[in-house]
Amino acid sequence: MPPTNVHFFRESTGDAPVLDWLRNLRRRDSRAYAKCAAAIHELAARGHEHRRPLTDYVVAGIHELRVRVRRQNYRVLYFFHGRDVAILVHGLTKEDRLPRRDIERALQRKRTFEGSPDLHTYEEELDA
Repeated sequence: MPPTNVHFFRESTGDAPVLDWLRNLRRRDSRAYAKCAAAIHELAARGHEHRRPLTDYVVAGIHELRVRVRRQNYRVLYFFHGRDVAILVHGLTKEDRLPRRDIERALQRKRTFEGSPDLHTYEEELDA
């Protein structure tokens, strides 16, 4: 399977929520940031072939990258656009279950992206 192009969702304001979340994570916990960045690079390499425990299907086309550092769980929600594009739509730190509001936010961003992919694609390389 060819590599997957991974892009960040871009809000109408130009902000990329997952990229902002990752930048804040990098300032707070460089080890967690490095593991999340590695998981995103692995998603790019394996795409649809990526499986549990590193990824999981959530609902309605939304998947999650799963990263654990010490006792903390980090998640990046994403969806596939076509066969070889993944769009990262939401990042979060979770304790137990994935909060419904975060799933709803990811679903809303997915709908927004599908309505205008060019407007809502933010392309930037992620520092490893």
